[in-house]
Amino acid sequence: MPEPQNLFNVLLVEDEPADVHLTKMAFKEGRLLVNVHSVGDGVEALAYLQREGEYRDAPKPELILLDLNMPRMGGKAFLEHFKKLEKLSRIPVVVLTTSEAERDILESYDLGASGFIVKPVDVDQFIAAINTLGDYWLALVKQPRT
Repeated sequence: MPEPQNLFNVLLVEDEPADVHLTKMAFKEGRLLVNVHSVGDGVEALAYLQREGEYRDAPKPELILLDLNMPRMGGKAFLEHFKKLEKLSRIPVVVLTTSEAERDILESYDLGASGFIVKPVDVDQFIAAINTLGDYWLALVKQPRT
């Protein structure tokens, strides 16, 4: 378990405030020390990742959780732009969405998503899914330090 000053940073790209709250709550109930930073769409996510404007001091995330359907720039458009950011493109991006459409799954993986999770409707199942996701990406998987 990391020291408190060594929190894992997760960037949550989600436009629905209730889902942001639920995701943060789910991580708090988990066993990992996670600091969740949230932005409302792909435009803000790119600014965050490139440390532009209000995000100039933003920490680099170890994981990005990405909704697909958002205003201004949705998840698929974000993935297209994100994968062109050479120094950041190795950060795993897991799509976390309500869509179960096979087309969305295929397109997300084709655009470089590291995973695709359909948001469970049940709160307890959602919390369990976030805990499993956190255990896998932040505790089990070895990621490059760059």
